[in-house]
Amino acid sequence: MNPHDTMSLAIPDLSQAAAPLAAALGCGLLIGIERERRKGDGPGRALAGLRTFALTCVTGAAAALTQVTGLVVAGAVFVAALGVVAYFRDRSDDPGVTTEVALLLTYLIGVLCAWSLPLAAGLAVGLTAMLAGRERLHGFARHWLRPAEVRDGIVLAALVLLALPLVPDRALWDNTLNPHVIVQLLALLLGVQAAAHLARRLLQARHAVTLSALASGFVSSTATIATLGLAVREGRSGARLMAGGALLSCVSTLLQLLLVAAAVQPAWLGHLVWPALGGSVMALAWGMWLVRGAPSEAAPAAVEQDERMFSLTGAAAVAALLAGIQVLVHALTLWLGEAGLIVGSLLGALADLHSALAAVFTSGPPAPISHQAVVGALAVHALSKSVTAALVGGRSYALWFLPGLWAHTALVMGLLAF
Repeated sequence: MNPHDTMSLAIPDLSQAAAPLAAALGCGLLIGIERERRKGDGPGRALAGLRTFALTCVTGAAAALTQVTGLVVAGAVFVAALGVVAYFRDRSDDPGVTTEVALLLTYLIGVLCAWSLPLAAGLAVGLTAMLAGRERLHGFARHWLRPAEVRDGIVLAALVLLALPLVPDRALWDNTLNPHVIVQLLALLLGVQAAAHLARRLLQARHAVTLSALASGFVSSTATIATLGLAVREGRSGARLMAGGALLSCVSTLLQLLLVAAAVQPAWLGHLVWPALGGSVMALAWGMWLVRGAPSEAAPAAVEQDERMFSLTGAAAVAALLAGIQVLVHALTLWLGEAGLIVGSLLGALADLHSALAAVFTSGPPAPISHQAVVGALAVHALSKSVTAALVGGRSYALWFLPGLWAHTALVMGLLAF
């Protein structure tokens, strides 16, 4: 093989090279436009602007197209060295290294253009958005976030990025007690609580009751119903407003049911998604009608703003309860067969619907007997909420709350029958 043959193998023809090079030019220009606006003028201007970023990205693509690994590495070292020299020559009061790091990443985006255009384009857009949002990001991190929220964010990140990949993904007893699934569910619960908490802070002036009820419903809808009912009994809030919040917490119950199914047994999602979404829409509409029609009043103490994004203890208790009821239902199933599955799910639904149904999901894909267990658990759980509302909140609270509770529960049960 002569050298000309080697070169023809190493470098693609023009039609193959045009798309990566054009994409690299576009990515470099996109990032460079943002940097040019911040570059400044005169001797003290920043390291790179529009042309430098565009050329750097195209250089990365050209190096990758040669398929010579040493050339790609040499290009990265050269760009990094430029950044180091520029940093030490910077005489400004706040030098920073954002532009230098962005330039190196732009070179790597150019390299990626030769391997995966969608990934390279996504990185270019994300980098540009991050650079353009400098003031807002700094304000968010320094002023908007509270210390407790930062700590909770670190805990959630550690759970998702460190603990979850290290937990073994195998069941300890038949198909139950999978540590990975339990930790995954815990991370989902915390993530949903954190998202709801941040949304509540953004909209707290107009929707304190609504968003607080939705957020707390992801921890325990029954506990939320009892807490709001207690506010009515003690005269701290009106029955209609609190009944609307209680009904909105049932929306969280149904949405969390989909999360549990996705984490434990994805085969159930196709059977649950439309019933759960249908019931959620009805509960949401009914609850919002109650909230909007209630007399204006300040947000009650039951739903006041909290600095914590989530309750780690509460979410861990829910995950532990889920695992315990799974063991109970599995043991009853081994002992009594199919009848044990139904008995266990009904007993578990008295304490927690998600734990009871998670045990049903882990028993296997959807089957007639497991469908009966799901419908029965929904009915028992609605009955448990009804008793809680009547005993804690009183007659007026229950009369506002129970029609919406049983209407959306009947809709979910009816859709499951099809």
